[in-house]
Amino acid sequence: MKPASGKPQDIATLRARVAKIRLKGSGTVQAERARRLLLVYLETAAAHAVPFEDLLRALRSGLPALRIAGAELRQNAAQPDGPLASAACAAGCAFCCILSGRDGGVIAEAEARVLHAAVAPLAGALDGRDWHPRACAALDPQSRTCRVYESRPLICRTYMSKDATACAQIAEGIPAPGAGVLGVQGLMLAVHALVRAALAKVSQVPTYSLARISAGAADGEDVATSLRAARQTPRALDEERRRFGS
Repeated sequence: MKPASGKPQDIATLRARVAKIRLKGSGTVQAERARRLLLVYLETAAAHAVPFEDLLRALRSGLPALRIAGAELRQNAAQPDGPLASAACAAGCAFCCILSGRDGGVIAEAEARVLHAAVAPLAGALDGRDWHPRACAALDPQSRTCRVYESRPLICRTYMSKDATACAQIAEGIPAPGAGVLGVQGLMLAVHALVRAALAKVSQVPTYSLARISAGAADGEDVATSLRAARQTPRALDEERRRFGS
């Protein structure tokens, strides 16, 4: 990604920087929508006189990206004929909790901290890995339900299936239609990537492995240790964006 020149010192210069950024491999409608929504978020922060340092901390953690995407997800859920209306998802299915790839999903720091805090009290108990070696540690291996449902990351909230058998196939690496992650996740990733590019000369904007955070918490690690171990290279966010077409 190519950041705009100049180090942002306040919200106005940060907005100007976001307006000029061109994300690597972007140009999609989703990426441009992410830009517009982030600019509105920053404008609102300025209108409410949010201290710049407080805004920087929130941006680094991924909170603005999550709030922007979360608002869109709620809109989807409110639509009677929206993408969530025909979901076949049901408690106990859990094939979507068999994590794919090395990281099992890219999550922001705010999500990582919330997930770790929710799973940590369950350390030492049987977890999803006792059902399937690639399952999320937040899963209950007997009921096959998420033990931290209210604290699950956005990627979990945006997974939707119209066919449970498709989920079983995908969990074993066999492509199948009818299941996947909603575009809301791609929107979150695009906003987070814009933030990372805008803060390139100010602050690092990390992402983390969902699988490693949940496993670390279930194994009794403190949050600092899990965050260090789960932190991804910058390439992970770009690769995940490409995967979701954002």
